[in-house]
Amino acid sequence: MELDFELIFGLHSIAAALKNTSRVHQKLVATDEGLMELQRKHNINPRNLKVEIQILAGHELQESAKFLCMEMDVEFFRVPGGIYLQTSPLETYGIQEFLKRPNSKLLALDQITDVHNGAAILRSACFYGINGVLIPSSKSFGLTPSFYRIASGATEYVNLIRVSSLSKAVGQLNDAGYMTVGLSEHSSENLTQSDLRTQKKICLLLGAEETGLSNAVGRLVQKNLSLPSQGEIKSLNVASAAAIAMEKCFGL
Repeated sequence: MELDFELIFGLHSIAAALKNTSRVHQKLVATDEGLMELQRKHNINPRNLKVEIQILAGHELQESAKFLCMEMDVEFFRVPGGIYLQTSPLETYGIQEFLKRPNSKLLALDQITDVHNGAAILRSACFYGINGVLIPSSKSFGLTPSFYRIASGATEYVNLIRVSSLSKAVGQLNDAGYMTVGLSEHSSENLTQSDLRTQKKICLLLGAEETGLSNAVGRLVQKNLSLPSQGEIKSLNVASAAAIAMEKCFGL
């Protein structure tokens, strides 16, 4: 059964979500101290917002969040800062509205299941002003409370594009005039030597750490590029590699 709410942990993420007018907030649960921190650090007075506020003692708040995580069938981690937000699911988009754009910077994540990597990549995507991030419906991280905490509010500013088939989406992007670029440690062509910043429509694709891009996706991208190692370690964590690649593709 699909639930009609999401839980958001983390003060920065909660503040960003409260400012997102496309969400319908159901309940802000906090200790007295947690509510004060939200107001002090983010200049938000939640009592001016359209959201029910429930004040609980610390232990009661943790138990309340634990129960909701069980209902969502996600692993419970202790709520930081004595505050969490129960809100409507994040709005996601289809790929069609991005195909006709004259200028667009996209990112696509292939088989990235780790929430820490996914959230870190989303945060970097927000930093580089990415217009949208393509996420396959299967074999991807979920928008869990921990994911929101690590993403530090980035999900409220970057459009998430849900696709049932990433390989089909790459084909559509190619047909629509996008330059599709896959990051692969096996490629002999160097990303740092490629001039990609002049591309008006570009999609950077990242794969899982162990396997890289799937075969179905890798054979459709127009360029496969690598980040050359200058030391003894030959590969990077995918979130770190993503940040470097975004600088090369989308930096000023």
